[in-house]
Parts: sequence; C-alpha cells; structure tokens
Amino acid sequence: MSLFLSWVILSLAVWLTAVILPGFHVRSAGSAILVAALFGVLNFFLGWIFFILLGLATLGLGFLLAFITRWIVNAILLKLVDGLTDHLTIDSFWWALGGALMMSVLGSVGEVLVRSVLGG
Repeated sequence: MSLFLSWVILSLAVWLTAVILPGFHVRSAGSAILVAALFGVLNFFLGWIFFILLGLATLGLGFLLAFITRWIVNAILLKLVDGLTDHLTIDSFWWALGGALMMSVLGSVGEVLVRSVLGG
C-alpha cells in the first residue's frame, strides 16, 4: 500500500508541476501516472548510480551537498523520461531542474499530509 500511495503522490506532483511550470508539459492526468511510474523505476535502478558518479566526479563535494546532487540527479532522470516517452516534454535542462525541485517539494508535502491523515 505504501508503494501505491507514493506512486499516487508522485503522479499528483508530476501533474501539478506541469500545471504550474510553463516549460514542463504532460499530455494528461493519465500521462502523469505513466511518467511517475517510469521516473520511479529509473530512480530506483539508476538514481543511486548517478548520485555516486556525481559525488565522485566532484571529488566528494557532491556527497557533502547531497541535496543538490540529488536535485541534479532527479533533473537528469526527468530528461531521460522525456527522451523515453512522448507523454512528457521538458523544454530545457533548466525546466527539468525546476520540475525536479517542484516535484520534490510537492512530493514531500504530499507524503507528510498522507502520513498525518493515516496516522503512520
């Protein structure tokens, strides 16, 4: 159930990001669900690899500033999703950075709200 709720929250975050940011486009609410699933799978399998590579490439500074490294990794993953599907279009890497930031904030708020409502 936790995985399903996380997916729903991420889908909502993707859709709201597309509504708010002019350079971040999702075809429909159904597309947001697909994009969230693809982003989640890529993040699970590739996110940690990119995080380690960026951390090593910055001679450890990326590990000290993990929140910035994670932000950049998420933007890279969003651009990968953009390339893999026509359900998501991101105009530039800058919009991917903005989308990654907005999705992180919306996802975190969503997780806190769901935990407070469900009591867990």
